[in-house]
Amino acid sequence: MTSSVGSILTLPRLVAAATFFCGCVIIGLFTSSFFRVLPSIGMVGILISGALSYFLHKQEYTRAHGVAYSAFLLVYGIHLSSGLLTSAANWEAYKRDVVLQLPFVILPVGFWMLPPLPASYLRNLWLVLIGATIVAALLSTGNYLLHFEQINEMYLHSKVMPTEPDHIRFSLLITLSIAAGTLLVVHRSVIGARQKWLIIGLAFLALYQHILAVRSGLVTFYFLGGMACLWLVVKQRQYRQAIAVAASLVVLPALSYACFPTFRNKSANTREDVGQVEHTASANNYSLVGRVYSYKVALKVIQDNPWVGVGKADIDAEMAKYYRQDYPTIQPEAYIQPHNQYLYSTVAFGMLGLLLFVIGFYYAGLNIWPRYAPLLFVQYSIVTLSFLVEYTLETQIGLAFALFFLLLSLEGSKPASTTELEWRPA
Repeated sequence: MTSSVGSILTLPRLVAAATFFCGCVIIGLFTSSFFRVLPSIGMVGILISGALSYFLHKQEYTRAHGVAYSAFLLVYGIHLSSGLLTSAANWEAYKRDVVLQLPFVILPVGFWMLPPLPASYLRNLWLVLIGATIVAALLSTGNYLLHFEQINEMYLHSKVMPTEPDHIRFSLLITLSIAAGTLLVVHRSVIGARQKWLIIGLAFLALYQHILAVRSGLVTFYFLGGMACLWLVVKQRQYRQAIAVAASLVVLPALSYACFPTFRNKSANTREDVGQVEHTASANNYSLVGRVYSYKVALKVIQDNPWVGVGKADIDAEMAKYYRQDYPTIQPEAYIQPHNQYLYSTVAFGMLGLLLFVIGFYYAGLNIWPRYAPLLFVQYSIVTLSFLVEYTLETQIGLAFALFFLLLSLEGSKPASTTELEWRPA
């Protein structure tokens, strides 16, 4: 029976199916407002494709070492165990979180069981990401031009233009797309006319990142630009290219400030926001001030619950108690959870939980070192920087973005056929 099923569900067909489901996850990141279930369909499809590949054809390919993938399960275990601290009143919130964090089981297990995806499939998946990002940026730009004055005014009031997905995750996707596209060009994975169009698309995304003017996206963009300069100088000894990149990183913000009202207004809004930090009541109206006080409240919660935290489902109630006690001028509707993944995890799971989270989340990157894996480095850098100002892993899109592209990068490092001459994006 197994052999007959295997003759129908051949390994090439299962690999093609897994690639299709990976594409569903990527496209699903851009359709969450009207097709929210698409990323979940893609993740389950990856798991099923991997399981069928493993049970029907495991003798035909070599799997990657399982420790790098199983480490991610530790993160899910932390969330699961927090139920021991959850109060009865917040049990429903705990169950929702257990479901939300299921990608930490589904995706690592699915990718581990899959055979190495061919280099051409990996290249095309990264091109799907770049293409989808360009289309979304073009649509957003069109909407901006139609509502030019209104959107420019929004930037003076801590708001940004509408995007799909939300502006923070979208800005991170832009940085990842620029980095991935640049690496595909450098490794000559795309040649001829396609390469020219790709370069034009990447240049547009770099400009659009400054029109969008989201701080998270700009910080990741310039950080990776700086890392590229260091790589060119230290490892490649390509000094002219390094100077060209450095010059671009200086000219681009100056040009953006002069030409893009959104960038200019965001800069003014940020300066005003920072200037209000000393005034506690400003947390009711200014986003950066609100974040600063969320950090202060989080630290007080941690001081009283240092080792195992308060449980994720009880964060809101615990934070509200300290807000009322220490910052009574902040209105309840302005209470926010700490916009920092490390602080958030420490409040929820304590110092022990934070340690386990760091080990589980970053082990794959440490395990692959010092092998050449620039895309893995890029995604870890983007996600880590986002962790400093967001609780990225506590939303469906943020979690899917962070985890899926880490695992897609790891896929390029799997042992593959020696007949492949093309660079495996890793």
